[in-house]
Amino acid sequence: MAEVKLGGQATAELSEAAQAELMDQCEEQFAQLEKLQNEIILCEPDFCENPQQPAVNRLIATEAELKQWLTVKPELLASNSEVLLRAGKEEMLKLCSELEMVLSCHEAKRDKLRETKELEQKWLEEKKQVLIAANDHVEQLQLEKGTFSEHSILQDTKMKIQKMKLYQERLMESLGDILEKHVPLPQNETSTNKKNKNIAQELDEDLISLNEILELLMNKVLTTPHDPYVTLDGTFWPPYVEMLLRYGIAVRHQENNFKIRLEPFC
Repeated sequence: MAEVKLGGQATAELSEAAQAELMDQCEEQFAQLEKLQNEIILCEPDFCENPQQPAVNRLIATEAELKQWLTVKPELLASNSEVLLRAGKEEMLKLCSELEMVLSCHEAKRDKLRETKELEQKWLEEKKQVLIAANDHVEQLQLEKGTFSEHSILQDTKMKIQKMKLYQERLMESLGDILEKHVPLPQNETSTNKKNKNIAQELDEDLISLNEILELLMNKVLTTPHDPYVTLDGTFWPPYVEMLLRYGIAVRHQENNFKIRLEPFC
């Protein structure tokens, strides 16, 4: 700010001779510029058939001007030292102002990059902690896997199989009790004819219960799934067979009515 004040005081303290010389040079440059502008206007055609021709002409003129500026030697704007001093101070003040703006921009960018760097470092530390925790978990799982031997897996499988067998036995016992209670074997009918009574006893002794019929059907499906049909004989009481067929528990063979199988429940 002190330099700006000094520059303003130097500008105000220019002598009349320096101001007059500066004004003469400005008028001379303005007159020359006006002359060149009039010559350019006179040289430009009113109408051009080729729309690209003006652009080509401007390019040629720019190249010619560039060559001319390359050959011209730099000269002082004015011979008066006061004018040169004033112009130099103004340029220096303008350059200082621009440099201050550039410095301010770079400082703001530096602060932004520093903030971004801190955030990235924090994110990196968090990811490192997550990675360490994941590695520890993997090591723990590997240790547990090493201690969990094949013998223990085999023992666990045997225990599961044993539990399933016990559960199956309980289910079969429950099924047998229900069938024995609600679907008992056919009872012998009292008859005055002793001969008919003996025949009925022989038939009743050969009949199998509904529970045994279901066991035969299930075992047949498990042992020979490619041929799950059971052949009916005299031990199968017909009402039991008809009940299984009617309620969709069993189905007959398509070609042989004396064969039935368990209905696939899936």
